[in-house]
Amino acid sequence: MQPYEERLTAPRSWWLIALLVGIAGGLITLPLGTLPMLGGLVGGAAVAGVIVSSYGSVRIRVVAGSLVAGDAKIPLTALGEATVLDAEETIAWRSYKADPRAFMLMRSYVRTALRVKITDPADPTPYAYLSTRDPEALKAALTAVPAAQGPAAGTAGA
Repeated sequence: MQPYEERLTAPRSWWLIALLVGIAGGLITLPLGTLPMLGGLVGGAAVAGVIVSSYGSVRIRVVAGSLVAGDAKIPLTALGEATVLDAEETIAWRSYKADPRAFMLMRSYVRTALRVKITDPADPTPYAYLSTRDPEALKAALTAVPAAQGPAAGTAGA
C-alpha cells in the first residue's frame, strides 16, 4: 500500500493578511485609548489567524481502505476512475463543468486537482473533486490500494 497524506495549508500571503487585519483592528480602536487599541490589534489578528488556520487545515488521506477528504470518508470500493486535472481543467471543473451534486473539496490557492468518479449506486454523488498539489501521487495512492481491504463506513455526502 502506498500511503498518501496532504494538508492543504493556506499560503503565506494569507497569514500576512491576518496580521494586517489585526493592525486594522488596532487602528480602528486607537481613538478609544491604548488598552482598547492593543485589544483590537491582538483580537483582530487572533480571529483572522483562527480563520486562516481552520481553512488551511483540511487534509486529504488514503488510509484503511478509505479516501478521507475533509469531513468525507469514502470507501475505496466506491471509487471509480481518477482523472488528473491541470490548472486549466481545474478551473473548468470548479465552474461551468461542475455538477452541483458532486463532492467538492476546493481550495482556490491550489492550482491542480483530481476528479474521482463515485461508483456506489446508493450514493447520488457523481464524483469527488479534490484540490491537491500532487494529483499524480494521490491517483497512484488510490489505485495502489487493493480494493479487497474491507468495507469502510461513510459516503461522500458526509
